[in-house]
Amino acid sequence: MIASDMQKSASPFSGPRPPNEDWLRRALPEAPIDPTLPIVDPHVHFWELSSGYRYFLEEFARDVAACGHNIRSTIFVECNSMYRRSGPAHLHCVGETEFAVGMAAMADSGKYTSTRAAQGIIGFADLALGDRAADVLDAQLAAGNGRLKGIRQRAKWDADPAVRGAMHADGPGLYLRPTFSKGIDRLVERGLLFEASIFHTQIGDVVELARAHPDCSIVVNHSGSPVGHSSYAEKLNEVHATWLTGMRELARCSNVSIKMGGLLMCLGNFDFTVAPRPPTSEELASLWRPYIEPCIELFGAGRCMVSSNFPVEKVGVPYGTVWNMFKRLTAGCTEHEKRQIFSETARRVYSLGPENEA
Repeated sequence: MIASDMQKSASPFSGPRPPNEDWLRRALPEAPIDPTLPIVDPHVHFWELSSGYRYFLEEFARDVAACGHNIRSTIFVECNSMYRRSGPAHLHCVGETEFAVGMAAMADSGKYTSTRAAQGIIGFADLALGDRAADVLDAQLAAGNGRLKGIRQRAKWDADPAVRGAMHADGPGLYLRPTFSKGIDRLVERGLLFEASIFHTQIGDVVELARAHPDCSIVVNHSGSPVGHSSYAEKLNEVHATWLTGMRELARCSNVSIKMGGLLMCLGNFDFTVAPRPPTSEELASLWRPYIEPCIELFGAGRCMVSSNFPVEKVGVPYGTVWNMFKRLTAGCTEHEKRQIFSETARRVYSLGPENEA
């Protein structure tokens, strides 16, 4: 990377950062809204960053205990954590699934939390390997011990290095490559779903992928990741219009579901580096409403699920604030719709079984 690119990529919104616990404690106290509503959190990471910041089961359990909401279970999502150090390079990613299974076993012991953390696991496999991806998928299934539900492969790409960040695809159009299509076929053969991670400018790529593979269940991460920082910071109206046009087309694909939330880093409309305190749930709802309410309107409660994206979002908000925010934004929904959005859609999409089995 050249020096100018290094300067441009120094945005605080370019990637995960350790949270400032002292700053988080400045959050205004909030009682949990509708605290008995069951929640399945479909987007949680466990990791140890190069900075030394660790977020394992014990740290997550403390966040759950402090939030006051009824978090019944979670889905672990790949985050390039705990890869193997030896063996074939294309199988190094299997180490992350083994690690997530260990976290799940700790949770199921009941020693740390009553939440079934990592009840389902989304691992990684390079589907661009085409037919050769079958080897990775089989190894991931074996390591998952019944918990592996799907694969996420990030296709995020932007010409601005501050937007694409450190973890990105090797170029545009990953999901449109013929070898990737073959990898999706091998995924579907094994009954696994696909998690798509793109920026809002790439929603069209997911539309094409979904139409080419109508038998593949696709979950789009982070509300389609509308970008509002760096080179997009002065184009917020344009960003929303482009995002909404893409989401309207995507909603026509019945095999696509949406994980709402995860907007703190990509949208970048709350600068946690200068704010005196974290936003309240009401303030956060105001910031995210333009990107959450259209998802429910376009996809319906049966294809929408709310997610925390923790600990990524912890750099800006406490865990309980996220859930109060979603409950404010869904206040006009029926009780049935709320149950779908907060737990039942995730249970169905990730094949977790009925709530009473959690």
